[in-house]
Amino acid sequence: MPLFTTAKWGRAAAAISAGILAVIVSTTGQANPAFWKLEWSKTDFSKSNVPFEEIFSGGVPKDGIPPIDNPRFASIAEVERLYKGTEPVIVVSINGAAKAYPLGILMSHEIVNDELGGKPITVTFCPLCNSAVVFDRNIDGKIYDFGVSGKLRFSDLIMWDRQSDSW
Repeated sequence: MPLFTTAKWGRAAAAISAGILAVIVSTTGQANPAFWKLEWSKTDFSKSNVPFEEIFSGGVPKDGIPPIDNPRFASIAEVERLYKGTEPVIVVSINGAAKAYPLGILMSHEIVNDELGGKPITVTFCPLCNSAVVFDRNIDGKIYDFGVSGKLRFSDLIMWDRQSDSW
């Protein structure tokens, strides 16, 4: 049963509906570097490969969606007992080693900083665009740890690294 209908509530329903829409639009507006500096004081916004007008607030602060830094894994037998083969996963295989990252957990954390097959990796999942990407965390010999910035570009999560505060 709907909360209201135009036929039942007439102009009041339309006004309420328009008011709700105005609130939603105003709370999801674009962010800007001057405002970002309050939360990202160490980030150098003079260097950018992305036009700022493409970046929007996702509604949460930096690491408001907490990444997983030390993931724990269960045996295949334990996972089968718990999920009975019904949990969708992202499977990553490197150098003969493999791990499965459950989508149910990735939806709540979006980023997992891990190691697999001797390589530091970051497993990401963006519930808004339903995509997973795995990154090598070793960049020019330095290992980076990633988190959720709280910002979006084309409805995709924007990560940040804890070592340089870059997005």
